[in-house]
Amino acid sequence: QVQLVESGGGLVQPGGSLRLSCAASGGIFSLNAMGWYRQAPGKQRVLVARITSGGSTNYADSVKGRFTISRDNAKNTVYLQMNSLKPEDTAVYYCNGVRLALGVKYDYWGQGAQVTVSS
Repeated sequence: QVQLVESGGGLVQPGGSLRLSCAASGGIFSLNAMGWYRQAPGKQRVLVARITSGGSTNYADSVKGRFTISRDNAKNTVYLQMNSLKPEDTAVYYCNGVRLALGVKYDYWGQGAQVTVSS
């Protein structure tokens, strides 16, 4: 069973930076992909960025050029570096892990980290 724990959220001014971390217990080697989603008040949870076990990445259009997802297999950790933050980036950010086994998709979620961008 994979458990994911986020850290690094907080309050930042517009234009500032934050780095979120997601530590995986049980190892991230069993996961085919990991990603970050976010959910703003009254809105659906949406994908922000994803990285596969092979290192391929994809991003939501709204964060391209500002956010970077990376993974450190030795530390079993995935990161989301967020630069040039905007008020519309304010949301709860969730770490997600996906494992595919025998045609079944397993989703794992962290508890969420609040990111607030405000002056």
